[in-house]
Amino acid sequence: MSTAENYSEVLIAPEHLDAGSRLDFRRAALEHLERATQRNETWMVIDLQHTIAIDASGLGVLVLVQKRARERMMATKLLHAPASVKQMIALTKLEYLFELEH
Repeated sequence: MSTAENYSEVLIAPEHLDAGSRLDFRRAALEHLERATQRNETWMVIDLQHTIAIDASGLGVLVLVQKRARERMMATKLLHAPASVKQMIALTKLEYLFELEH
């Protein structure tokens, strides 16, 4: 079981990862990715522990971040994703893009 303490920097996702938070989260995620790149990290780590709702906009941001991370030879790890978020990722067949950890 991984914890956020196992990584040098972890991005905390909002409670509602949806159209309302999409722009702020996208900006924060891309800034986080830039810092991780400068530190030569191999992972882009996002903690979804507090995320209780996600919609297509939120999934879109996660996919964008994963794509940008992959371009920098980094994998994207999602920590503590609740069942509802895992279900949305599975329903959209996007689980191959992320490493999901409890």
